[in-house]
Amino acid sequence: MTHLLTLEGQLRLVGAALIAMGALHVVLPRFIGWPSDLAGTTLLTRQVSYVHLFFIALTCVLLGLLPLLLAPDLLAGGRLGTVLLAAQTLFWGLRWLFEFTVFSPELWRGDRLRTAAHVALSVLWTWVTAVFTWALVVALRG
Repeated sequence: MTHLLTLEGQLRLVGAALIAMGALHVVLPRFIGWPSDLAGTTLLTRQVSYVHLFFIALTCVLLGLLPLLLAPDLLAGGRLGTVLLAAQTLFWGLRWLFEFTVFSPELWRGDRLRTAAHVALSVLWTWVTAVFTWALVVALRG
């Protein structure tokens, strides 16, 4: 159990969480009301929305597989692992930033479920970004 508290363990947990996030995208459209919201749009808009959702889900899964399966390689300090950690840190750091700068509080304030989702996602993106940042620092120190 203490292995989960190590950096390698945290990277593997982050990987599992990102894969779960990707899988969650299967039910996300119904959860946030996309079918009714998109019903009044053009066929192109509906199809682009669902295709983008699919690729976001796939990206979450693929970005999660890296730390889940290759944590020691990422931490080894080689060029490829370090670049992958830097990319993950930038990617998830920007996602963390967007949680506070792009999504309006009007979307969640006053709604318990959406407020809970906002808080949970804020914690998730903070943890994911912190773990990748920590791993990047370790890899850079070699």
